[in-house]
Amino acid sequence: MASSRSAVRVSEMEKMSLEQLKAVKEQADLELNLLQDSLNNVRTATTRLELASSALHDLSLRPQGKKMLVPLTASLYVPGRLDDADKVLVDVGTGYFIEKTMAEGKDYCERKINLLRSNFDQLVEVASKKKSVADEVGAILQAKLKQLSPST
Repeated sequence: MASSRSAVRVSEMEKMSLEQLKAVKEQADLELNLLQDSLNNVRTATTRLELASSALHDLSLRPQGKKMLVPLTASLYVPGRLDDADKVLVDVGTGYFIEKTMAEGKDYCERKINLLRSNFDQLVEVASKKKSVADEVGAILQAKLKQLSPST
């Protein structure tokens, strides 16, 4: 079924003018670049959540009253003391935080990681289809340009 759709798409593209093919190629390349950016963003978010989950695990192993450095930014830390290792603040986006137990915080991270991995897999599938379309258009465009160039 997929090969018949591809054959129909190729025959339709062969009927297009050079300008139309160039426009389709540019559009496919633009969409592919946007998908690549999305893949990178999902990969980064997954890594950050995995680090947060690991930090929650490490935090759960520390005794109450333990002195530690608390990150305010990526490069600014202030001294602090672990008051209650069973309660954590979870960043749910746009500046909102929810107090959860340690187990709920770990569960939240794991659910988000699984969701992002699922989204990543779907984006990879869409990106591969877009790449094949862009490659088909590029091949047809090259063939048409070769036909139009004077043979030597």
